[in-house]
Amino acid sequence: MKTLRALFRGESPVDFPSLWRPAITASAVSVVIGLLSFAVLGLNLGLDFEGGTSYEVRAPDASVTDVRDLMADLGVPEARIQLVDNDLVLVRTDVQDPSQAVEIRTGLNSGLGPVVTFEQVGPTWGDEVTDKAVTALIVFFVVVALYIAVRLEWKMALGALVAVAHDIVLSVGVYSVFRFEITPATVIAFLTIMGYSLYDTIVVYDKVREIVGRLGATERYTYPELMNLALNRVSMRSINTSITSAIPVLSMLLVGSVVMGATALREFAVALLVGIFVGSYSSLFLASALVSTLKQREERWRQIETKVQNRVGDGEVGRTRVIERSDALGVDTRATPRGTPSSGPAKRRPPLTTGVGSGVPPRPRKKKR
Repeated sequence: MKTLRALFRGESPVDFPSLWRPAITASAVSVVIGLLSFAVLGLNLGLDFEGGTSYEVRAPDASVTDVRDLMADLGVPEARIQLVDNDLVLVRTDVQDPSQAVEIRTGLNSGLGPVVTFEQVGPTWGDEVTDKAVTALIVFFVVVALYIAVRLEWKMALGALVAVAHDIVLSVGVYSVFRFEITPATVIAFLTIMGYSLYDTIVVYDKVREIVGRLGATERYTYPELMNLALNRVSMRSINTSITSAIPVLSMLLVGSVVMGATALREFAVALLVGIFVGSYSSLFLASALVSTLKQREERWRQIETKVQNRVGDGEVGRTRVIERSDALGVDTRATPRGTPSSGPAKRRPPLTTGVGSGVPPRPRKKKR
C-alpha cells in the first residue's frame, strides 16, 4: 500500500524493468497451465455452440442423482445436470432429434416436475456462431496491427498483439480450469477484453514515444530507462482505469448473478473482470518488455547503451537507472550518488528542443540596426 501511494504521488518511482523477468515467468506458467487444461479438459461450450436440447425443470426436492437416474431411463445417461437456485434443475443433452426431445420433455414432466423452459438448437446454428466469432477475432487482429504499425511502429504493433493474445489465452484458460460455460455473451466479453488491453497498451506506447522524442536526443538514457519513465507516468492511470471499470462489472456480477440469479450476466461479468485486470498487467509488464527488447537491438540504441555504460561506470552497468521527476525538467539528479558530497555544482542536462509544442519558448532574435 505504501508503494502504491508513493507511485500515485510520484514520490518513489518503480523500477519496472527489474520486474519484467518475474512477470514473464509467471505469465508463461499461467499460459502453459491454461493450454494444458484446454488440451485435456477442453471448454465447457454452451448450447449455442454445440447444439442440443436444454430443459429447465421445477423440482424443489430433486437431487443430481435422481435426475441422472431418470435421464438414464429415458436413454440419455450422458446428460449434463445442474441445480439452479433451490427449486430449478437445468438439464442439457446432445439430443437433436425433435421427436426424441419431446419424449424427454414428457418424461421429465411426469417423473421429475413441470418443465419451465424448453430450448433446442441445431448444429448449424452453433457452427455459424463459432465461425462468426473466429472471423471477428481475425479481423480485429489485422485492423489493430495495421493501425498501430502506421500510427506508431511495427515493433509496438507486435507487442500489442502479443499482449492481447496473452490476455485471451489466460481468460480462456480460466474458463477451462474452472469449467465456466462459454456462451455468445462470453465471446462478446472476450472482444471487449481486447479493447481494454489495447487501450492500456497504446497509452503506454504513446507516452514512451513522447519521452523518447524529448529525452532520447540527449543520448544519456537507454531505451529501458525511457520505457521505465513512461510506465511510471501512466501506471496510475492504468490502475485507476481498471478499478473504475471493475467496480460496475463487480456490481453486475454480485447483484445480477448472485442476487437475481441471471446466469448470462455471470458469464459476461466473469470474463470482463478477468480481462480488465489481466489487460492492465500485460500492458505494464509484457507489451513494454517486448518492445524494449526489440528496440535495444537497434543500432542506435546499442550505441547509446554503450555510451551510457562508459559514462556511469562499472557500478551501474547492467542495472536500470530510475529517472527521477526532475530529469524531465532537465536536471541531472544522479551526477553524484545520494549521500556523497559533491565536488561542484550539479550538472544540467542539455536543454530540451524549442519550438511549438515543446514547452520551451524560443530564444528571441536580435534586431538588426
